[in-house]
Amino acid sequence: RIHGQAPIAATVYELEKLRCNLCGDVFTAAAPEGAGEKKYDETAASMIALLRYGSGFPWNRLEGLQENLGIPLPAATQCEIVKETAVQIQPAMDELIRQAAQGDVVHNDDTSMRVLSLNRDAASDADIAAERTGVFTTGIVSTVDEGCRIGLYFTGRKHAGENLADVLKQRAAGLDAPIQMCDALSRNLPKLPEKLEIIVGHCLAHARRRFVEVTANFPQECRFVLESLGDVYGNDEVARVQGMSSEQRLHFHQEHSGPVMEKLHTWLTAQFDERRVEPNSGLDTAISYLLKYWIRLTLFLQQPGAPLDNNVCERALKKSILHRKNSLFYKTRNGARVGDLFMSLIHTCELNGADPFDYLNQLQRHAEELKRTPSVWMPWNYRETLARTAALLDDAA
Repeated sequence: RIHGQAPIAATVYELEKLRCNLCGDVFTAAAPEGAGEKKYDETAASMIALLRYGSGFPWNRLEGLQENLGIPLPAATQCEIVKETAVQIQPAMDELIRQAAQGDVVHNDDTSMRVLSLNRDAASDADIAAERTGVFTTGIVSTVDEGCRIGLYFTGRKHAGENLADVLKQRAAGLDAPIQMCDALSRNLPKLPEKLEIIVGHCLAHARRRFVEVTANFPQECRFVLESLGDVYGNDEVARVQGMSSEQRLHFHQEHSGPVMEKLHTWLTAQFDERRVEPNSGLDTAISYLLKYWIRLTLFLQQPGAPLDNNVCERALKKSILHRKNSLFYKTRNGARVGDLFMSLIHTCELNGADPFDYLNQLQRHAEELKRTPSVWMPWNYRETLARTAALLDDAA
């Protein structure tokens, strides 16, 4: 049986008070066991963060909902609760960034965002015309060697490539060059020191989309391209369903997708060589894009583990877009930082099949242990850590 309830529930404890007629002292009854000393426990903070940063609830919308349900929770109070919690669980975010830097495959992209304090700073700066004035939220999804995925968000004036460069600065020496998957915008490419190399691949879905957009005007030509790319995606799905390793997947694509892409490349080249395409038309632009970035678009035929597209990062950015559509902006840089932290933790839980509500609760309950050993409090291993802790307590008892 399923029951409905308010997102944030409350229990009111009315403690009896008695005054001594002789000495005048007032004696208050003890609170029941489990009442706790804090007015807002960790579950309240976790639920507010989930609604705000996981589901796009604006502060005032949650305030109105709670008011209607008879459990008032002002927007300012919600904001203070999550800000205090963010400080408490910051070590988990720092560890996520460190581990993401060690990833084998890293996706990145960005989307526009508004931070009011940054907009005011730009308006008050007389020299800002020569500088960047846009504000962006970068999404980074990193696949680490255990097969776990980490989702990170960074909001500010930096582009996706610059934020990725900051993350990769924490990459351990001696690791193989990671694969970076992004679209072909130059701002997505990081500027790295010479000793740090990456293997860049571009998103095949972006190239495909250009043909989809002009299908109505060039149905026959686009049909051939789209069917060819459809065969490639079909092969990739076969590799996924069969649980192939990176090397097996590479050989499978080389055997089955390689001839398809070779035939497609020959056809694309012939369109220009035989002057079948009108210059500057939509089809001309789509074919030019595909040929220009052919090597990076076909990285899956050259490198083990190279993905076909950047869709996993595009999906991650939907969280930020949902926030932008519902709340319109962040007020301050610190507010944006808090949002990035909770979005990163929540989305990483979702990527790894963990319960974000329980995860945020446990981080707060074990804040001291989190500070000491953050690596064992990640979304994919915190349940094992809790089990080990419980076993030690049982042995001690």
